[in-house]
Amino acid sequence: MAEPVHVSDTTFESEVLKSDVPVLVDFWAGWCQPCLMIAPLVEELANDYGPRMKLAKLDVDANPNTAGRFGVMSIPTLILFKGGQQVQRLVGFQAKSSLKAKLDALV
Repeated sequence: MAEPVHVSDTTFESEVLKSDVPVLVDFWAGWCQPCLMIAPLVEELANDYGPRMKLAKLDVDANPNTAGRFGVMSIPTLILFKGGQQVQRLVGFQAKSSLKAKLDALV
């Protein structure tokens, strides 16, 4: 089972922005109930997309610089980065089918 990569303020650039494959970053916090609801879906997506895309998680409480840099004001926020650029932003809980449809159009 593929696991999402946990990124931080210090590893974000190397793991996400310089990645050779698109990266979906889940901006979350442990106290956020919708974040906890979407977490299993993000893990399933990691398996579904395998080597075509990397899934990453960033705890906004522990890494406020990166969350602020990308204007994350509400969580969960999912941002897809491709070639180091933000190409899609999804805010709030999303059904897996909705997430998959939006990702399929970009990956």
